Amino acid sequence: MASIKIENVQKAFGKVVAVDHLNLEIKDGEFFTFLGPSGCGKTTTLRMIAGFYYPTKGVVRFGDKDMTRVPPEKRNTGMVFQNYALFPHMTVFENVAYGLRVRKVGSAALKTRVQDVLRKVRLDQYSDRQVSQLSGGQQQRVALARALVIEPEILLLDEPLSNLDAKLRDEMRSEILRLQKEYKITTIYVTHDQAEALSMSDRIAVFNFGVCHQVGTPSEIYNEPVNDFVAGFIGEINLLPAEVDKIENSQVTVSAKTGEDTKKLVVHNDPFNFNPKNEGALALSIRPESVKLHSEPAGRQNEFRGKVENVEFFGSLVNATVNIDGMLLQANMLNNVKTNLQPGADVWAELPEDQIRIIPVVSGDPA
Repeated sequence: MASIKIENVQKAFGKVVAVDHLNLEIKDGEFFTFLGPSGCGKTTTLRMIAGFYYPTKGVVRFGDKDMTRVPPEKRNTGMVFQNYALFPHMTVFENVAYGLRVRKVGSAALKTRVQDVLRKVRLDQYSDRQVSQLSGGQQQRVALARALVIEPEILLLDEPLSNLDAKLRDEMRSEILRLQKEYKITTIYVTHDQAEALSMSDRIAVFNFGVCHQVGTPSEIYNEPVNDFVAGFIGEINLLPAEVDKIENSQVTVSAKTGEDTKKLVVHNDPFNFNPKNEGALALSIRPESVKLHSEPAGRQNEFRGKVENVEFFGSLVNATVNIDGMLLQANMLNNVKTNLQPGADVWAELPEDQIRIIPVVSGDPA
């Protein structure tokens, strides 16, 4: 295993800066995910770790070793590409054995290692089959086996599930995690899929336009986003333009714009929730599952009358869109016999003060 340090790394292609002043530390044995939209710099960063790109500036270290200019074949990393990059004219065994043959591993040791890794990816019965005769999920396992058989210190996966259907993606998530824990290998996973990142990772780095906006556990990224981009990219979110009116002890009073109207809300103030020194635009954020809908008013804190505009049924969940004086608010509720919302119904929406965050706006007007 190996830890990875990325120190003030920048990568430019001509005048285009793909990665800008990136600093990251990835621990031994950690499952670390680079998450972001297309063109955000996550794959470029992965390729700098693999050695396919050299940084324009900065240093890449494996443990205490400077690997910045070390070629890929001398880095002891295993990589699984988005398209798997298998050899269609070879059998499963020959595909997996390829890296060992390049390293001139003896035939007896080669056979033992290939058979062992094929058992671990549950493909030992397919060793003599052409890879072109395999399903997408089986081909993905061959690509994993080929990366693991060389016993790398670091496993790199570049959107490996993007070509699979939804059910197979779910199965392969579990398979990748099982193998990662079994091998106890430092793993970096690149994806634009929030569900993959949240369900698989020890920690996540969220990228956009070459900048890493936040690093944290899945819970931290989801529940404590540092700005409106992270909040909006990870799951569903209600974002409202907001201005701070008053800070008093444990509470902050804010004005939130709702269409033509302005609503006063009370927000719980804590060190992770609000930075009073922020001088830029701010947004009020609350997850749909935190919004509570009631059929009658009760004088609750942050309670507003609204009208149900739309109801979507998802089996275990019911999603409602509520119009509060021009502000559209999303609310998610567990489905039960008491959940009987209808479009046009009057409701009272409660925004619990301890579920609201005030965050800086970095990606434009949240409205």
